[in-house]
Amino acid sequence: MRVLAAMSGGVDSAVAAARAVEAGHDVVGVHLALNRMPGTLRTGSRGCCTIEDSNDAWRACDRLGIPFYVWDFSERFKADVVDDFVSEYASGRTPNPCMRCNERIKFAALLEKALALGFDAVCTGHYAKVVRDADGNPELHRASDWAKDQSYVLGVLTREQLEHCLFPLADAASKAEVRAEAELRGLSVAKKPDSHDICFISDGDTRGWLEERIEMAPGDIVDETGAKVGEHAGANAFTVGQRRGLRLGRPAPDGKPRFVLEVRPKDNTVVVGPERLLAVAEIRGIRVSWAGLPPAEATAAAWGTEFACEAQVRAHGDPVPARARLERVEPGEGSGEVPREDDAVLVVTLETPLRGVAPGQTVVLYQGTRVLGQATIDTARARERSGDGQLLQSMQ
Repeated sequence: MRVLAAMSGGVDSAVAAARAVEAGHDVVGVHLALNRMPGTLRTGSRGCCTIEDSNDAWRACDRLGIPFYVWDFSERFKADVVDDFVSEYASGRTPNPCMRCNERIKFAALLEKALALGFDAVCTGHYAKVVRDADGNPELHRASDWAKDQSYVLGVLTREQLEHCLFPLADAASKAEVRAEAELRGLSVAKKPDSHDICFISDGDTRGWLEERIEMAPGDIVDETGAKVGEHAGANAFTVGQRRGLRLGRPAPDGKPRFVLEVRPKDNTVVVGPERLLAVAEIRGIRVSWAGLPPAEATAAAWGTEFACEAQVRAHGDPVPARARLERVEPGEGSGEVPREDDAVLVVTLETPLRGVAPGQTVVLYQGTRVLGQATIDTARARERSGDGQLLQSMQ
């Protein structure tokens, strides 16, 4: 196949490209310039798309003997990922920028351009695998190394996109194996630290970064009964499940720590309470998509029928047993968007409650190792009611 290898400048994408070359594919490397300040320097494992990353990607391609290009996607990245991140926080939600980047940049904009140029597939260093069912339909599955599995952040991929995805690290036994292979191949990134945190916030100070972009206004922090227990400098910088940085003036009656239970941007209020009230038993998600053929119960004729699955709400979280069903969205429901006639909401009932689920996060459904699909969490209902009887019945 003609394969376009997305070269981040890290060890995973370099080894993935090497394996694609070794498999006999006609490979071309491309580094995506996503940072609007391309001269920015990398600090250890923080930051990405820096000039060092571009140079590392070029050196890897040179070592492999494949062509190398840099494509400027910075405007698209800013609009589809960075601006979306700011907008979601401004609305009191907690977004996942990695999901948006995979959905709108790496497997939308990049794949679209690759196909237009005559490539058959896009190759990345993600730890996940595409397998075919008995009829040849693509399915997304977990990688062999569950410790490094990245299928969660790829849950936004559609059946059509999976047809053109190549994940050479699917069966890698461990990250140590990948680094050892990079060393044997003479790749200079063999010992390069993994990047982490949000790539476009290089210093890791998400709160400070948001304060420069969202107008913050002081407001009240209240407990689960509605009693004022403190003040904040801006509700938008808080997220559900947060414990640190609350600076409460009144301790809890039981002396135990309090956590953010809800962010209410409309009245600029942050609600805090005991940890037990973070346990969520039901999730309702919008913007539903399926990673391959949907379950039979998710077809239009069977909407409302439950099916068994496992639900995961964080990239490195543990999946929990659940039951899910699709319900048609009525006008006025959801997070303020005008639904299309065929839109649906995904209702997930968790058999094991999850702690600190926030609107804006992504719920990904699995059956065994297979990724069924995903939805953006719009509301989450707690297992236990709060003191005012209303709190957490519809966190949004």
